[in-house]
Amino acid sequence: MVAAMALMESPAIINGVVFARRASRSFGTEATDWGHLLRDAFLNGSVFLLLGSLLVSAITGNQPGAAALKPFTQHLFPGVLALFLLDMGIVAVRRLGDLRRAGLFLAAFAVLIPLANAALGLAASRLLGLAHGDAFLFVILCASASYIAVPAALRVAVPEANPSIYVTMALALTFPFNILLGLPLYKFAVSAVIGP
Repeated sequence: MVAAMALMESPAIINGVVFARRASRSFGTEATDWGHLLRDAFLNGSVFLLLGSLLVSAITGNQPGAAALKPFTQHLFPGVLALFLLDMGIVAVRRLGDLRRAGLFLAAFAVLIPLANAALGLAASRLLGLAHGDAFLFVILCASASYIAVPAALRVAVPEANPSIYVTMALALTFPFNILLGLPLYKFAVSAVIGP
């Protein structure tokens, strides 16, 4: 499921970059250069890092690769992640007013899209024959917003995007919704469709 999460992050980043670049070019008069657009999306640093780490792990093997990176992943990573999440939380709280001004549509989007994605994840879990625990985790992953990789990637890849919208939607709306209401709802749905 960790690999599934990384594989799900990459298309999200690619789609975000493609949509942003396409929208910015559609306002101009020039035609869209799809080659440049796709190269920009697929060779974006965040996508390259995510997919590259999966490739390195596949080549080096799980244990030798993990042992070599243990100082970074087990000692440094939690502290750096905590500081990064603190920074993202500060951004979200500082700009909460911007989200209020953005309107009801974005607030509804931040709640309804996770529900729709959870339903798609549940259907895929059933088709793939996943066990209850794996199905539950997969549904949670499908319903989640990207709280770490995509906001960081968008800050670099699409600097004109307003972080007060995408960071605050993910951290102030989708995340609390999923924690308070989504998890029990998803567990109930997985139990009903997949079984205990």
